[in-house]
This record gives sequence, structure tokens and C-alpha cells, in this order.
Amino acid sequence: MQQENTYELVSALFIKLLAVVYFIAFASLSGQIVALAGQDGILPITELLQQANIQLGWKRFLAYPTIFWINAGDTALTAATWIGCAFSVLLFLNYKTRFSLVILYVLYLSLFYAGQIFMHFQWDFLLMEAGLLAIFLTPNSRVVIFLYRWLLFRLRFLSGISKILSNDPGWAGLSALVFYFETQPLPHIGGWYAHQLPEWLLMLATAATLLIELVVPFMMFMARRYRFIAAWLTIALQIVIMLTSNHNWFNMLTIILCLFLFDDQAIRKVLPSSVSNWLIQKHPASTSSATLRLSSYLLAAVIMIVSTIQIWELATGRAIEGKAGTLLAYIQRWSLSNKYHVFPTVNQQRTELIIEGTADGRIWSAYTFKYKPDALNKTLAVVIPHHPRLDWMLWFVPLHPEFTPWFENFLRTLLDNSPAVTAQLAYNPFTDSPPIAVRVHAFDYRFTNADEREITGNWWRSRYLGPFTPAPGLHRDDNLRR
Repeated sequence: MQQENTYELVSALFIKLLAVVYFIAFASLSGQIVALAGQDGILPITELLQQANIQLGWKRFLAYPTIFWINAGDTALTAATWIGCAFSVLLFLNYKTRFSLVILYVLYLSLFYAGQIFMHFQWDFLLMEAGLLAIFLTPNSRVVIFLYRWLLFRLRFLSGISKILSNDPGWAGLSALVFYFETQPLPHIGGWYAHQLPEWLLMLATAATLLIELVVPFMMFMARRYRFIAAWLTIALQIVIMLTSNHNWFNMLTIILCLFLFDDQAIRKVLPSSVSNWLIQKHPASTSSATLRLSSYLLAAVIMIVSTIQIWELATGRAIEGKAGTLLAYIQRWSLSNKYHVFPTVNQQRTELIIEGTADGRIWSAYTFKYKPDALNKTLAVVIPHHPRLDWMLWFVPLHPEFTPWFENFLRTLLDNSPAVTAQLAYNPFTDSPPIAVRVHAFDYRFTNADEREITGNWWRSRYLGPFTPAPGLHRDDNLRR
């Protein structure tokens, strides 16, 4: 008689590793949140909440479920990140596990709305959804374990199908990775070396990526051996991405989710027995109250309905409207289920923005950033697991006008010499007094090849494109030069 699969060790290990990811996410955000959403930040959360109060009335609490309705000051924002770090440690130590998970979810959800566009990344949604499910996780909860597999399936398959539905020529022509390493948001030093590989090999890697994203996810619901294959192929892809891209803790979290494709017997073969026994001993009792079981079934029903609608919307390009659409929108505000679409398109050109300021209107000096490309010989950083959100968001600005408003706000904070914002930069040429004007130039950046790198010492070569037309400059009087 075949022994029933158990998941006590899987659950214990997952909670430990989720605590690590939570800690990284909160710690990474702690030094940035005031610059992004503080009183003198780029998009002050106080302004958003004031507008919501005027426009939505009591519904503002449904539209923006955040603790910062109580206090949205800079101290409160920073405190939330450090409290998140503290509860991550408590979760790792198994101190009041479920209570800690609730606090972590509420804090991250609150910071998600505080950070606005700076928090609208796939990994933020993924962490909130994974964190919410963890609240209901017990080793004997087959429902929640299935929901984790369903989450991993949606993350991988929807990312793959979105590449097909986008009609992107790079994915359709299998040339996406010929350009990706060069045009990704924060280039990785490993990406430079990957870019030097033969084109046929990069096209083969593109095909392999599509295969892993479109076919392998279905193996996650098959027999045990096929789930293991799906897990190892997914993990292998995530490791390759980590060696060539700066996707913060996203790939780490994806790998951790793969734990639910294994079972205790499989994990015991990998972990030393001392570690396995320690995890089991330290893991809270696996009891499940009737209330928790009922809640997990209700949660599963909601997630399956919402996620099915989301898949339908993605496949048809249509959105649910009317009262049903409104209800769906409010449910989605809690990140119970999310639409995942990782890099559905790949740019074939990299446009870098160089921002300059002047104190006298004659001499212009450039601001430089900690991570994003500017100087041609600037070392390509390995940033993971940190997520420098300002540097990341600057990559989007040349791509679509929807990013212009926050970028103009960013330029205004430079005119004000906002200490919180300028602290995010590598070099601020106006430490003594603020500039009277700033301007923006656009450049086309391309990786050097091995010979150019050896001769010049540069990682990049650039070509001037001209003033950045959506926001070419800003003066102290806040009048844009068009």
C-alpha cells in the first residue's frame, strides 16, 4: 500500500523561507519609502489619501485598504518597514506564527498602496498573494497546498501565454533573449556575458523559456514524478535568471513556491536529517480549527472564481463590467489573486535618460544613480536581492507617457533638493544649494562587445538621441520647457 504524501516538513520549510523573503522585502523598502511616498517624496501618500477622501467618501477604505489612513507621516512609513522586519524575524523563530503572518500581510499591503506606482511590480503582487495564503496554511490543509500550486501555475503559465498574446516579434521570432540582457531594466554583469553568446544559442534559450513557461506548468498537477520534473525545471530557469538579471527577490520567491510540488519524503532526501528534525520540532502544532478550515475553503472558492475570471480577461482582452466588475475590483484590492505577465514584450532598444541640473543657467552637471546605467564604464551591478525602485522605474519612463507624471514630480524634488530623494542618488552635484533648472537628455545605450570592452574598458557605447521630449526640462517656477 502506497504511503500518503505528507507536507509538514514542506510547510515548515516554506514558512521559514517566506520569513526570509519578507525580511528582505521590508529591509529593501526601508531606505526608500520616504523618498517614494513621504511628505517631500516623489508621490506623497498624503496627497493620494486626501484625494480619495474627497472623491470616494467611506468607500476610500475599500479602494485603499491601508493602515496609513491612521497616520501617513514619514515616521509611520519608515516604522512600518522596520516593524515588518521585526515580525519577519519573529515568524522565522515561530513566534505566534499565524499572528505574525497576518501582521506581515497587512503591513506589506499598506506599503503597497503607499508606494503607489513604485510598488506595482509582479513580485509585490506575488509576495502579497503568497503571504495571504500562508495565513491559512497547515500541513494537513490540502486545499491551501493546492492553492499554492495553482498560484505557481498561474505565475508561470500566464507569463508564458502573455508573451504569445502580446504578438511581440521577439518572442514570436525567438529573438527575445538576443535583446533582453541588454535592454532589461537593471543590467546584470552576467547579462553582459550572456549577450556575447552566439545568436543561435540565445534563440534556443528563448524557445526553452517558452517551453518551460507554457508546457511545464501543466505538469504541476500530474503525478508525483512529473511534479518533481516541473519543480526542477522551474528552479533551473530561476537560477539562470538570477545569474543574468537583477530581479531582486522575485526568483527566490518563485523557487520557494516550488516546494509545494515536492512532499516531505522528497525534501528529506535533500535536507540533512538534523535540519529536517529541527524544522519539524520548531514548527507549530499542525492543528487546524474548524474556523480555519472553513475559512480556507471560502478563500479557495473566491480565489478560483477570481483567478478564472482574470484568465478569461487575459485570453479575450475583455473586462468584466457593471456591478460584478466593481465587486471584482474591490476583491482584487486585497491581492487575493493577481494577473501575472512577466516580460510579455522585450524591447530591442535601450533608451537611457541623463538628468542634468544648473545653478547659474550656463554650466550643467549630471546626476548619477547608484544602479541604473549612466557612465559608460560604470560596473554592471549585482543588486539582488535588493530592489532599488527609483532606478527600476526610470527604465519605464521612455517607454510610455503614463510614466511622465511621476517623472515630472521626481524632477521637482530635484529642484527642491529633497534630502530623502537625493539620498537615492549616487551623486548629487548640488549639495550646497538647489539648482535653478534641470533638463533631460535621451541616449541610445548598447552593450560593448568583448573587443570594445578590452580596448575602452567600457560596458556600454552610447548615441545621443536628443532632449527627452515628454519632460525635457523643469525650472524653479515649475514651468515645463516644451
